[in-house]
Amino acid sequence: MADQSFSERNSAQLVAERLDKQAGGSLQAFMVPFIEHLHELIRQTRPTHADWRRTVEFLTDVGHASDGRRQEWVLLSDLLGVTALIEEINTSRPKGATPNTVRGPFYRADAPRLPNDANISLDGVGSVLSVTGHVRDLDGHPIAGATIETWQANGEGLYENQQPDQQPEFNLRGVFTSDASGLFRYRTVRPGGYAVPCDGPVGQLLGGLGFAMRRPAHLHFIIKADGFEPISTHVYDASDPHLGRDALFGVKPELIGTFEPAGKGDSWTLDFTFVMVRAKKGRASS
Repeated sequence: MADQSFSERNSAQLVAERLDKQAGGSLQAFMVPFIEHLHELIRQTRPTHADWRRTVEFLTDVGHASDGRRQEWVLLSDLLGVTALIEEINTSRPKGATPNTVRGPFYRADAPRLPNDANISLDGVGSVLSVTGHVRDLDGHPIAGATIETWQANGEGLYENQQPDQQPEFNLRGVFTSDASGLFRYRTVRPGGYAVPCDGPVGQLLGGLGFAMRRPAHLHFIIKADGFEPISTHVYDASDPHLGRDALFGVKPELIGTFEPAGKGDSWTLDFTFVMVRAKKGRASS
């Protein structure tokens, strides 16, 4: 009988063999190479007991810092470029279509549904921004009845769920529906760029390693319509000096919008077109 004692040489193999080959499906297909790469990383870096304890403590701190308002695990995935890579792998689209980007850690699924022309700035603080959006297919035809979720930071670069005691509930969030011409409109304030939160374990670790921690100003959108692939994306402020160093690797040329002066004091307009792709056969739009 071959020696099956646990050793550096066979550690990953012994762990992988304990997985039930008839269970797990695609998850097992992911877990086997994950185990192999993790064990190879440990062999290469050879952490001490203290190093590994600090790693486990960091992961524990990330879990403790995550709750219904803040997702530190999502932030870790975003900053390491993993979320952006998964989007690239899973949402390749033809030229002319609006690309996906990372959702980010500040999304809330319970934002209120609002009529067109509503104002999502509940505190009225900041430079006025009027947003006009157009939802179209690749042939330029309007998509009526699309659901558009939007959320953003305020002019200081802070989201409502970062400041629950200072900003009103659901400030700068809303859900709209495109009309018969594929159009939606709303009022808000011009968002500010911001540093990725450094008060949690993820920001403290990566910030201490000199990681780029700045996000250019942007608006978030999730757009869904029957028969089309959903879009989860950003529109970035073309004038922001940090476009080339986005901490979450989300900036693409197709997602840069121009904030035009409205000619009435400190007010601005944004007009942007989102282009949806029809869902592949057998793939539901969700």
